[in-house]
Amino acid sequence: MMKRALFLLMLAGAAQAGELRALDDRELSQVSGGDGISFAAHVVLNDPTLVGAVSDSRLSLGFSGGGQNRYIVFKNVRGTVDMFAVSLGVQTRSDGGGDYIAIGLPGYVHYTNLGFESLSVQNDPVAPVTNSLGSLNINGTVSLQGQVRFWGH
Repeated sequence: MMKRALFLLMLAGAAQAGELRALDDRELSQVSGGDGISFAAHVVLNDPTLVGAVSDSRLSLGFSGGGQNRYIVFKNVRGTVDMFAVSLGVQTRSDGGGDYIAIGLPGYVHYTNLGFESLSVQNDPVAPVTNSLGSLNINGTVSLQGQVRFWGH
C-alpha cells in the first residue's frame, strides 16, 4: 500500500511540472522559485533475503586505553529505513547576520527490522561472540517536523 502511495505522489509531481520548453528573457524574468533540494531515501542494510547474503556481519568500534585494545562489536546490523521529504537549503537570517544552512527533518520515517543481533565488548573484533549485552529490533513509523540549522561566526 505504501509503495503504491509513493508512486502516485511521484506521478502527480511529474504531471504538475509540465513539459520542458525554452524561455526568452521576458518570460525568464517572470519566473520565481525557491532554492534547496528535497529527497526521499530507501535504505536497506544487510538484507538476509538477497542471494549471497552474509550471515555473520559485524560493525566494530575500537578503543585503546591503559595499554589494552577493546572493541564494541555489533553483530548482524540489518534493517530497512524509508524516509520522505528531507530538505536541504540556504536561508537568510532574520537579524541580517548572513545565511545559514537549514536541514528540514523528514515528515515520514518508517523502520522495518532495524537493529542488530548482539552487542558485545571484546579484545578481538573477529573472535566469536560469547557474551551478548543485548540486541535491538525497531519496527515502526516516526513523523518529525522542524529544522536543524548551521551557521558560521
